[in-house]
Amino acid sequence: MKLSPRDAPRYFARPDPNAAGLLIHGTDTMRIALRRQEVIAALVGPQGETEMRLTRIAAGDLRRDPARLLDAVKAQGFFPGPRVAFVEEAGDGLADTIATALGEWRPGDAQIVVTAGSLNARSKLRKLFEGHGSAYAAGVYDEPMGRAEIEAELARAGLSDIPRDAGEALAALARQIEPGDFRQTLEKLVLYKMSDDTPLGPADVAALAPASTEADMDDAVHAAAEGRDGEIGPIMQRLAAQGATPIGLVIAAARHFRALYAIASAPGGPSEGAARLRPPVFGPRRDRMVRQAQRWGAPRLDEGLGMIVDTDLALRSAGQTAPAMALVERLLIRLARLGAR
Repeated sequence: MKLSPRDAPRYFARPDPNAAGLLIHGTDTMRIALRRQEVIAALVGPQGETEMRLTRIAAGDLRRDPARLLDAVKAQGFFPGPRVAFVEEAGDGLADTIATALGEWRPGDAQIVVTAGSLNARSKLRKLFEGHGSAYAAGVYDEPMGRAEIEAELARAGLSDIPRDAGEALAALARQIEPGDFRQTLEKLVLYKMSDDTPLGPADVAALAPASTEADMDDAVHAAAEGRDGEIGPIMQRLAAQGATPIGLVIAAARHFRALYAIASAPGGPSEGAARLRPPVFGPRRDRMVRQAQRWGAPRLDEGLGMIVDTDLALRSAGQTAPAMALVERLLIRLARLGAR
């Protein structure tokens, strides 16, 4: 069964103990690792690994010994309680091996938890879990944390009765940094306020937030593609603090706008264009790019690509004297205004 992006966080927090298995796939290895840890902890409890009720199997080891997974599923441990057989970084090459284990699974056996990288809709492994009557598949996408995820992290950290202004500051921070960094920030906040009876405030959040939020290059490119020119300056400041290079930003912009042009100019429409992108794009990110391409249209995207090429040539010119980051910021603002027409 396929879990939607809306339902997946709830399932990760409270997985079905009677399910045969779960596949977690996506491009962000850190997010996948956090979700996998959450699921396994919910299934076997905090002592599960100590009590040897968790069997870890690397994909390479399973390829060399295909019977290893079925043995782990059927094995009976010394300690009572639910068990998990975890396969890490699997791919379509292991689909048949995992299918055998799922086919032999019976109630009381260890639940099979599998993590994988990016899998398209035609993936054998993805189809195996999505089509199974008692197994689940969930995609984890590189998107800002949603409200439900933020609330779950706050509850896990034991932070309650948060004043509204502090809650808004935490929500804004969660949308700017990775989930793992947000979880660490919450843990620091708990320690920071341990002997302090005053309410949590925005100043506390700002004091313990990462010194430089990890604004990705994609943030700037998406702001330009969506006409949000007012957000480009602050994003560029954060990127400069992280050591991002002007040439790297231009390359990221060129890659993104070429993909948008391919989507917008596809003979069969934007959906066909998005499906033909290489490397493939999935989930909410794909929907976002389709909306951007439809908003721009092929003629304006072609004009925007010309602006990107001109800036690239200017940056590489031996006679260029203007600050390089200022040139890139000017390019992104011009793109944003072109797309907003």
